[in-house]
Amino acid sequence: MAKVLVVGNGAREHVLGRQLLKSNQVEKVYCAPGNPGMLESGIEIIPIGVTDFGKLVEFARKQGIDLTVVGPEQPLQQGIVDYFSTAGLTIFGPTQAAAKLESSKEFAKKIMQEARVPTASYVSYQDEATAIKGIAKKIIHW
Repeated sequence: MAKVLVVGNGAREHVLGRQLLKSNQVEKVYCAPGNPGMLESGIEIIPIGVTDFGKLVEFARKQGIDLTVVGPEQPLQQGIVDYFSTAGLTIFGPTQAAAKLESSKEFAKKIMQEARVPTASYVSYQDEATAIKGIAKKIIHW
């Protein structure tokens, strides 16, 4: 029977934890940091932040976690999957490089354009003044 750690504290992570508990292959589900409502579902909440990778790895090793599942974008963007993989732990989620498709809309648009994936046009600005001028120019052309 597996022990699973879910990283996050929102509704998505609550549902993941609840569904994992329904599996006859899962013995225990922990969620870090979790939320009080998860306790009613039988999920044990652990007061470790989603970006405290060192403490999460330490907890996973100490508890014999078989699988970690990551819900929120922030730890994925910051490289939690790479960190856990380097530590030799099994984790489900995209690497930091792959998570950039979700965390950077500009990067995702560039990739779609290069791959000729149909997508809406976009413009990227680096400062407020240029953005205001660009938007004003677009409005005039509509």
